[in-house]
Amino acid sequence: MPIATVDPATGETLRTFDALGADEIERRLALARSAFAEHRLTDFGRRAQLLDRAADLLGDDEEEIARTMTTEMGKPIAAARAEAAKCAKAMRWYASHAEKLLADEHPDAADVKDSGASRVVVRYRPLGVVLAVMPWNFPLWQVMRFAAPALMAGNAGLLKHASNVPQTALYMEDLFLRAGYPEGCFQTLLVGSGAVEGILRDNRVAAATLTGSEPAGRSVAAIAGDEVKKTVLELGGSDPFIVMPSADIDRAAATAVTARVQNNGQSCIAAKRFIVHTDVYDAFVERFTGRMRELTVGNPMDESVQVGPLATEQGRADVEELVDDALERGATALCGGGRPKGQDRGWFYEPTVLADVTEEMRIHREEAFGPVATVYRVADAEEAVALANDTPFGLSSNAWTRDASDVRRFERDIEAGGVFFNGMTASHPALPFGGAKRSGYGRELSDHGIREFCNITTIWHGAAPDRAS
Repeated sequence: MPIATVDPATGETLRTFDALGADEIERRLALARSAFAEHRLTDFGRRAQLLDRAADLLGDDEEEIARTMTTEMGKPIAAARAEAAKCAKAMRWYASHAEKLLADEHPDAADVKDSGASRVVVRYRPLGVVLAVMPWNFPLWQVMRFAAPALMAGNAGLLKHASNVPQTALYMEDLFLRAGYPEGCFQTLLVGSGAVEGILRDNRVAAATLTGSEPAGRSVAAIAGDEVKKTVLELGGSDPFIVMPSADIDRAAATAVTARVQNNGQSCIAAKRFIVHTDVYDAFVERFTGRMRELTVGNPMDESVQVGPLATEQGRADVEELVDDALERGATALCGGGRPKGQDRGWFYEPTVLADVTEEMRIHREEAFGPVATVYRVADAEEAVALANDTPFGLSSNAWTRDASDVRRFERDIEAGGVFFNGMTASHPALPFGGAKRSGYGRELSDHGIREFCNITTIWHGAAPDRAS
């Protein structure tokens, strides 16, 4: 895939970039290591000052970077502005909380008395240079939820961003430089995926984090494992959205639409499989399908547009293959099911609801990364849980119910990194984010996220010698 800005609303290539050569990669690796040696020695007050300054600059740049994101990957402009604002919020949260989150810990003296220690401290020290391999769907937020905690912990960052969002990637490096970070503390590497292995194997790179597809995660994890380096992976998702008889059906249906088509349906934590109790199935599906059908599809720079194009031509082709396979095998399109009429340019796809989905259809197992929902009818909570877990993924989940027994059952039995009741899955800087099964491992955000790339060090002091002796 060439490193280029290609407007997904028109298919027009707007700007191309050359990949970095071997000499420049070497220079940047050396610079990152040097910057880490300086940055790791700064105190939390200085780190917070830098990150707050970067947040201020991002606030000033909100409209400009929002338009860049929309141009590069097609998200509606209002959503792009919200993404930039969310990044600034996370930066400020980590600037104000990191010192407390990484404060020294002092084990209870009674617990370590038999170790012979006079004093024991557990300290969170930075690991070093961390490589981030990031996707295009939330081109600012995905990076910032790594960068903010990593920098506050004293690490340095190298960003290998998706090749279709190069201008957003370059903006990130410029942002941190303008904020006053040491040169090399956060760098964007404009390289293809083939360069990742060499960078990750370099001794100056201590660890890696990846958000992306399962194959990409497997590749990075295998390389890092061979080098015995820490990784955090956030991979795909096929999140269930369960609706039970006690739910507020109108609210559930309205939220379901947002949960499915957020970011044009290109979100790992978007609800994708709608599992509805038979008692409320007809009412929910009627409302849900009606709202999906009414969505405005078009130019994402238009403030009134709710669903823009898919980010890449291949991405649309992948969605088309999944839907066509399901329809050929007997699924029913309650709305959508193809390209919008009259949209001859760009990579648009209609908001789509599929019913009568069965196990032999690819979409039952594979993630649909576009505005396509599948709906299922179930008889009870037991069947809902079984269907929710009938996926290789386990990123997050939604459940709509006001029945306490349903809540207990779903909290206990749904296999996912999050269970959200009567609301839509969302990430927040104070809450751990990550998945189970093939959705990856490790956590981002919260205290868990900032500690992922720390050397958790036990500092042990023996009893002082008797001065008289």
